[in-house]
Amino acid sequence: MKLLPAKTRLTLALVWLGLLAAVGFWLSSQLSMSGDLRKFMPDPQTPEQRLLMDELGEGPGSRLLLLSISGADSDTLAAQSRALAATLAADNRFLLVSNGEPASIDVIPERLRPYRYLLTPSLDSQALDRDYLASELQARIEDLGSPAAGLLEPLIPSDPTLETLKLMEGWQPANGPQRLHDVWFDRAGKSALLIAETRVAGFDPTGQEIAVNAVHEAFAKASAGTSTSLEMSGPGAISVEIGGRTAREASLIGSADTIGLILLLLIAYRSWKMPLFGVLPLATAGIAGLAAVALLFDGVHGITIAFGFTLIGVVQDYPIHLFSHQRPGITPWQNARSIWPTLATGVAATCIAYFTFLASGVDGLKQLAVFTIAALLAAALVTRLLLPALLDPDPRDPADSPLMARLWRGIERLPRPRAWMLALLAVVALGVMKFAPPPFWQNDLSKLTPVPADTMARDNRLRGELGAPDVRYLLALHGRDIESVLQASEALRPKLDAMRMDGVIGGYDMAARYLPSLKVQRERQVRLPDGDALQPELDAALVGTDFVPDVFEDFVRDIETARTAPPLTANDLDGTPLATTLAGLLREESGRATALISVSGIRDDATFLRAAKAAGLQPVDMKRASESLVVQYRQRVLWSLAVAALLLSATVWFSLRDPRRTLRVLLPMALTTLVIIAVLRAFGVELNLFHLVALILAAGLGLDYALFFDHAGDGMRDQLRTLHALIVCSLMTLLVFSLLALSSIPVLRAIGVTVTLGVMSNFVLGLLIARQPATRAETSHV
Repeated sequence: MKLLPAKTRLTLALVWLGLLAAVGFWLSSQLSMSGDLRKFMPDPQTPEQRLLMDELGEGPGSRLLLLSISGADSDTLAAQSRALAATLAADNRFLLVSNGEPASIDVIPERLRPYRYLLTPSLDSQALDRDYLASELQARIEDLGSPAAGLLEPLIPSDPTLETLKLMEGWQPANGPQRLHDVWFDRAGKSALLIAETRVAGFDPTGQEIAVNAVHEAFAKASAGTSTSLEMSGPGAISVEIGGRTAREASLIGSADTIGLILLLLIAYRSWKMPLFGVLPLATAGIAGLAAVALLFDGVHGITIAFGFTLIGVVQDYPIHLFSHQRPGITPWQNARSIWPTLATGVAATCIAYFTFLASGVDGLKQLAVFTIAALLAAALVTRLLLPALLDPDPRDPADSPLMARLWRGIERLPRPRAWMLALLAVVALGVMKFAPPPFWQNDLSKLTPVPADTMARDNRLRGELGAPDVRYLLALHGRDIESVLQASEALRPKLDAMRMDGVIGGYDMAARYLPSLKVQRERQVRLPDGDALQPELDAALVGTDFVPDVFEDFVRDIETARTAPPLTANDLDGTPLATTLAGLLREESGRATALISVSGIRDDATFLRAAKAAGLQPVDMKRASESLVVQYRQRVLWSLAVAALLLSATVWFSLRDPRRTLRVLLPMALTTLVIIAVLRAFGVELNLFHLVALILAAGLGLDYALFFDHAGDGMRDQLRTLHALIVCSLMTLLVFSLLALSSIPVLRAIGVTVTLGVMSNFVLGLLIARQPATRAETSHV
């Protein structure tokens, strides 16, 4: 094929890069991003797992933000708490905001206020007779002489027994914090406390970031001119904090990597064009992967992008092989053609391995497979078909380098490992894995988004101060409809009250606190007197008071409405603040209903479980459910990897058609996998999802190294060029992942350490096992 002028080649490279930038910008505007961790979990199989997945994605606990204001006197903090709560309550990004202030009667819309007599338990053991009314009216007279008169006076004519305020008080958290100046404070009285429930799900990272920013903006407005500070926690706030911290650190590492890679390519090839040419296949791979996922799926998961770009790191080796094997006397097209069988074997084997993820049954893994396969194929094809058109046909030949020659002579003197040595290495690695302190696997779902110790301590402290529900245990009651689970919840209240009185729990919350069952409401209707019976009792109670008799007409009318109206249902509460509360505690779908009971203030898990068992309760252990999901997920991944290993081995054998060569190519990769796991376990590292992803990448790199060491044959000059290419490849990978290994983010550090170990082991073992001895004739020329 005809070679293009140098100026034209450079222009085409810049045009290629510009097109990639344009397509990337367009794709970024079109992609729908998802952060729902459930996409990377297998389908739940048990009721507990299904409940866990619902709570992770949509449960109110996942949407809760815990806030604390400190740094001033209590009066100032209380004022800022009220200002912050008012601003957030007016923001439609929040479903619920509370700071302990007495709830407004607006919680119950005016059309539903007569129902207060069906919701309140006050009249369950007390008849609405003249004695009770007289005592309540006397209390109201005293109230009208108090500072609260302005608040109560408009309410008394329709609600002389103040059932509305009793309901508001009963709906406050059972184990809530203390109040100063009518708002929540911590036990020391130094911090004002608030909670806010976001409208978006807890695992919507973009939505949570917007909500967290809204809180900061509202606080800046409320605290203007003071030195107070805001602390925030909760799943959404933590994910935003970790995401921002990870992004900042990844950006810093990425900048250092970019500078290092440019310098490395400049030193290796003595041409300023090589960094530009080298980035083109990698950039093309990323764009192709994103486009494939966008085409085949409704949205792209953030983990797909993060892990995908990690896994396609191997494509940076493709142009390096082309650069290092280019020499005077052959065209770039001939060079590309000569290395293509080896390159294509590695690409095909890796793609076949990733095809197994498509059968995993996990949506996130399917996305990851599509992204990686499309990216690898695109990078390989452009390296073979497009990149040669840009290269200089007469570069420096790495085989002529005196430095490479000296290095090659030293390598030639290294002893070849005997079969028993390699077997011993495998046995030692397996022994370390066997006898390293357990556990071998990390089963904690929360480790998928690792939280620093200081952040977790802050979250635990704020939860303790606010009396937030325990995030580990839930009581779940299942039934055929809403009515049956509400009745079951009401039947449990005496047992739960006893556990609270015994100090086993600090409190509990259930839907029946806000919406009694139809059965209870009808029983309360029966106990309400009709108008003919109520009016004489009210008249008798008014004797001797200063109240005008006809001032309570609204009260009598509300009692009659409550007595004759259809009982209140969950649908009647739609559009009210109570609907939000009920949505987190009461669910109905597919002809089944579930009522959740959250508990707070558990002081000792064992004591709680014993008391629950004695009471006939069966708490759902969300931690155990999450661990079973992680195990289930890991088993899917490991089975996929086992099948992938078989397919990869078959592909290499089919390409090489030589059992001995096939063994030499596969052995470094297999031994490296054992070595990495053994080293990690020797240092007490529990393996998790991130280590598995990094092991896959390390295996891909090892296959690439071994294939090219084998491809070099026994010719010295070809071995020198291959050695040059693989040194550059391994140094580039080491630079990237050794910096990740130094990261303070556990996720980045896990991937970095694993791949760094893999690169070093794969290079050394590939050099010793897969490289063929050079011929004597060529050896003598060095």
